Amino acid sequence: MTSASRPLNRRQMLARTALGMGGMAFADLLAEETGSARPLGTVRPGISGLPHFAPRAKRVICLFMSGGMTHLETFDHKPLLNERVGQELPDSFKKGRSVLLGMSGNQAKFPLVGSWIPFQQHGKSGAWLSDAFPHLATMADDMCFIKSMHSDAVNHDPAMTFMSTGAQLPGRPSMGAWLSYGLGSLNDNLPSFVVLITKGAVDQPLSTRLWDSGFLPTQNQGVQLRAAKDPVLFLSNPAGVSEANNRRAIRALQELQAQSDAPEAALQARLEQYEMAFRMQTSVPEVTDLTQEPETVKALYGPEVSTPGTFAANCLLARRLAQRGVRYIQLYQPGWDMHGNILRDFKGLSSRVDQPAAGLLQDLKNQGMLEDTLVVFTSEFGRTCYSQGRLRGTGSQMEYGREHHRDCFSSWLAGGGVKPGVSYGETDELGFGVAKDPVHVHDLHATMLHLLGIDHERFTFRFQGRDFRLTDVAGKVVTPVLA
Repeated sequence: MTSASRPLNRRQMLARTALGMGGMAFADLLAEETGSARPLGTVRPGISGLPHFAPRAKRVICLFMSGGMTHLETFDHKPLLNERVGQELPDSFKKGRSVLLGMSGNQAKFPLVGSWIPFQQHGKSGAWLSDAFPHLATMADDMCFIKSMHSDAVNHDPAMTFMSTGAQLPGRPSMGAWLSYGLGSLNDNLPSFVVLITKGAVDQPLSTRLWDSGFLPTQNQGVQLRAAKDPVLFLSNPAGVSEANNRRAIRALQELQAQSDAPEAALQARLEQYEMAFRMQTSVPEVTDLTQEPETVKALYGPEVSTPGTFAANCLLARRLAQRGVRYIQLYQPGWDMHGNILRDFKGLSSRVDQPAAGLLQDLKNQGMLEDTLVVFTSEFGRTCYSQGRLRGTGSQMEYGREHHRDCFSSWLAGGGVKPGVSYGETDELGFGVAKDPVHVHDLHATMLHLLGIDHERFTFRFQGRDFRLTDVAGKVVTPVLA
């Protein structure tokens, strides 16, 4: 007899009855009838033994530029490209490749193209930033630029999955889920892992598997907050659900719990999610109400901060979530997949990101939070130093795009124990490959975990007979970027 055809025992029938009433918030009823619910605002502990050592950061805010943000128009200054516009990519760079990475292998020519945006040095550190980021430039001495990032994946979905989970194939836990599981919650009224996506057209699909819990307990998955009347889907009680229905569910759950001192993991996870749902009915409307912020604070983030769902609004919301104890906050800003006309598309998008990202850093500093909040600004990969397709036009009217490029790209970190005002790693003179101090995606993850007090090699979860970890079987802490 298969498991699907076996008759349900009493315990399973009760579980199906209780858990079938999804979306019901009943933590208050549990407290009333059993006195066993945790008080609001208490902290959910992580696993025993964590952190391994004193952490420098308590929380992470990750600003993810999805689509593959070009490093050559942003933070990696390559003046030689401007001198060689239109020249063919030298054969020495093609050596050892049957085709170039990405989808441009069928091109007859690979014309080099430099940044149409000028670069300047900023701050005491002399960091190079393009003029597309005037606000971030004022924060240069608070940032640590990593110019030598590289990845294993060259297409969007596996590359974003890799940056989020440490594996190219879906099914592994995301970093936010790892931290929620390992370190627990700083505030039980809110999820420990929250996802915010800029509202509007998305060039590359952002699947929920990017913030999934994988094989970790399901209460560790990310919760997406939307720019809508109900920020969390199905959080409100559905029409027609009465207190009597809630009480019947509670009685069924109580009977289940009475039969065992150790409820099944799936049931316990669902119980915790129901309880969190109740707590969020009060906490989420409060934290998403940006009208509570002073105008002086909102001004830091720019004119779009009052428009729900913009990157600016999400950056301010990220600070509010971090302030209330959310452990990992992931912001996605789509739109960076610029295969075609970078001149047309880049400046508008960079201007929507620049002031909010700088405002977030300044706001965290003003709140005294930057020292224990790690801010990460990254993308899934970079773009090629040559044009995808032919160059068209000249000067400020030039039309060009850039292909996916996994061999090098730029990220920056700030706060949370990171050394400020430094640039680490270098690419070659054309920005095609890493020339010095390579930093792999696994190395970035190992470094982030280290700043949170976790030894990435010891932080594992046994699944299907194997001990898995975020960094798989690789990764090393990039110690030169640590303060």
